[in-house]
Amino acid sequence: MSSRTPAPVPVLAEERTIFRHGWVQALATVLNGLGAMVLTAALGLWAAGAGDLPDGAFPRVVAAAVVTAVGGTVDVTGDAGDLAQTAGGLTVMPLSVTLVGALVTGAGFLRPLRHRALAGAPELAGWAARIAVLWVLGLTGLAYAARRTFAVSLGDGILGDIGDLFGATPRIGFAADVPLTLLAGVLWLAGVLTLALLVSRGAPLPTRLLRLQESARPAAYAMVVLLLAFVALGTVIGLVVAVTRGQPTQYLALILLGMPNLVWLALTTGLGATWEGRVDGPFGLPMPHVLDEVLRGSDTATLNLGTIADSDGRVWWLVAVDAVLLLAVAFLMAARSPARTRAWQHAVRMAVALALTVLMICLTGRISAHYGLSVLGIGDLGGNLSGALFLHARLWGALGFALLWGLVAGFLGALLARRVRRPGDGLTARVGGRGG
Repeated sequence: MSSRTPAPVPVLAEERTIFRHGWVQALATVLNGLGAMVLTAALGLWAAGAGDLPDGAFPRVVAAAVVTAVGGTVDVTGDAGDLAQTAGGLTVMPLSVTLVGALVTGAGFLRPLRHRALAGAPELAGWAARIAVLWVLGLTGLAYAARRTFAVSLGDGILGDIGDLFGATPRIGFAADVPLTLLAGVLWLAGVLTLALLVSRGAPLPTRLLRLQESARPAAYAMVVLLLAFVALGTVIGLVVAVTRGQPTQYLALILLGMPNLVWLALTTGLGATWEGRVDGPFGLPMPHVLDEVLRGSDTATLNLGTIADSDGRVWWLVAVDAVLLLAVAFLMAARSPARTRAWQHAVRMAVALALTVLMICLTGRISAHYGLSVLGIGDLGGNLSGALFLHARLWGALGFALLWGLVAGFLGALLARRVRRPGDGLTARVGGRGG
C-alpha cells in the first residue's frame, strides 16, 4: 500500500497552493522590499542633513528618493507669482536605495521557489502578478506622498529688497509624476524578478526556458557578483576614509544613497568609457573632489582616464582593479557553465553580458539637475539662486570597450577553469568511457 502512494504528492500540492493562494507571501515580499528602500533612503537623507527640512518635509523627501530609485519621475515645481519666475528639473537615481530594494525584493520572490525542480510558466506568472499588483499599490502611495512645496528666501541682496518691496515670496517644491512613476516602477520590478530567476541556481524555470540554465544563468550571476564586488570594495574604502579623515555622516550619506553611482562609474571609466558632464553653482556630486574639479568650470567637460589622470594619477589603478575582478568573474562564470562549453562561447557570452551591464550603468547612472529664480527679470534664473549639473556617458564607446574587455576576460577565464570540475564532467566521462 505504501509503495503505491508517492511521497512527493503532498509536497507538490502544498507548493501549488503557495502559487494559487500566495497573497500573504506576496504582501510580505512587497512590504520588505519597499520597507528596506524607505529605511535606506531615510538613513542616507538623515546623514545628508535632510532631517532639518522645515514643515515636516523629511518623510516626503524620503518618499521622493524611493520613487526615483525605481526610475520614477519627480518634477521640480515653482510658484513665484506674477513678479518672479522659477524653473527647475531633477533626474537622478540613488542607486544604493535601488540596489537594496532589488536584493530584498528578489530574495522574497525566490523564497517560495526553493527546492522545486520545475515550475510552469502560468505558475511563475501568477506569482509575479500578485507581487506586481501589491507593488503598484504601495508605489502609488509613495508617489502621492512624494510632494512638498517650500518658501525660498531671496537673501539680503537686491533680489531680497525687490521681493520685500513687491511682496514676492517664491515657493519651490517637488512632486512625483504618478503615471510615469508607476510605469517605470512596473518595468523595474519586472527586471528585478527576471534577473532573480536568471541568477539563482535553485529557482525553477519553465521547460521552454531550461536552455537558459547553460547560457544566461552563469553570465547573469557573474555580472551580479561583479557589481556587488565593486559596491563592497567602495563601501570598505568609504568607511576607512570616514574613520581616518572625519566627516562620518557625509560618507555615510554617500554609502546609503549613491555608492553604486560612484563605483559603477569607476568600473566603466576603468574599462575606457568616457563620460561628459558639468557642475555649476552650489550643486555638488557624490564623488571625490577630483571628479568635481574636472567637471566644474567649463560648459561640457570630459571625464575619462586621461582627464582624471591630469589631476590624480592614481586613477590608472582602476584599470588593474577592473582587470582582476573581470578575470575573477569570468573564471566563476566558466566554472558554473557545462564542461562542454567552448572557450569562444564563454568569451562571446561574457562580452554580451558585460555590454548589457555597462548599458544598464550608463542609463541608470545619468544625472541631470537644474534650478533657477529671477524677480522682475533680475537674476535671469542665475546667480547664487541657480545651479546646473549633468553627467552622462558616451554610450557607443562604452559599449565597444565592454565588448572588447568581455571577449578577452571570457576567453582567459575559460582557459583558467579547464582544470575545475564543472557541471557535466561526470556525464562526459561516462559517455567517453562507453565510446572507448
